[in-house]
Amino acid sequence: MALNNPAFNNPAFQDPRAVQTYPGGPQAGRLGGSTQFATAKQQSVDTAANAKLEGAFAAPPAGAIETGRMTVEDTVFKTLGLFAVLLVTAVAGWIWTMSTWDGTVNTSPTMMPWIIGMLGGFVLAMVVIFTSRKKVRPGLILAYAAFEGLFVGGISAFFEAIWPGIVMQATIATLAVVGVTLALFASGKIRASKKATKIFMIAMFGYLAFALINLVLMWTGVTDGAFGLYSEKIFGIPLGILIGVLVVIMAAYSLVLDFDSIQQGVRNGAPRQYGWLGGFGIMVTVVWLYIEILRIIAIARSQ
Repeated sequence: MALNNPAFNNPAFQDPRAVQTYPGGPQAGRLGGSTQFATAKQQSVDTAANAKLEGAFAAPPAGAIETGRMTVEDTVFKTLGLFAVLLVTAVAGWIWTMSTWDGTVNTSPTMMPWIIGMLGGFVLAMVVIFTSRKKVRPGLILAYAAFEGLFVGGISAFFEAIWPGIVMQATIATLAVVGVTLALFASGKIRASKKATKIFMIAMFGYLAFALINLVLMWTGVTDGAFGLYSEKIFGIPLGILIGVLVVIMAAYSLVLDFDSIQQGVRNGAPRQYGWLGGFGIMVTVVWLYIEILRIIAIARSQ
């Protein structure tokens, strides 16, 4: 079910039997390391074992630290930590970009933070994705968040210089989409399905092909619009807005798949460090959503 986001293309988030390979074995995955219960059950009725069992039930619920296993709460904290790093470097990227622009027609904001953040984030994302099957490295994920923040801050400042107020509009819209999606998922009103995921994957490959073609046409000068093919109109409506709405829906469904994968990882008894991978996956989707909304608003305001 996690085919949309490579971050979740890991047995920990997909195969319920994957816990058999984790340290501690299947009993640790199901019981969170509470071996007293298994011992008491195997040794039949023993007074000392029963006393330990009663104490275990009376103790507070074990969390990620006590069990060494992935939990939703721990994943949320790790995700918030990653976004905190992103915000700090986004501010740096914003300041760097704006410091090169004085608001006159003779100058323009630098694209260096945008380019450095994009390239650095892409390289680190590939490293995290391809090495996560063997080992999850929180340091690399934190570094990815830092570069991604530089990219987000740089591109946001660049767009803000051209269309004042656009960053606030895009931020509010992004938070609204994420909040509504999370609320619907938490209430059980929206869930991932195999049929919907197949449709999503077809649409995703189609969109990636379109984006690649558009990029090539812009580089070769075939299209002269500010956004390439996105600037073309169909029945008076910019193609970028029509496609953008569909992409936002795709990103929202991608979030549903991300949330579902995290829940699956918790059910599978994945090790605690996989919470970092869950946060990484959500960040990839949310940044994608923000950039798409930023572009939709920019195209709309260019008309």
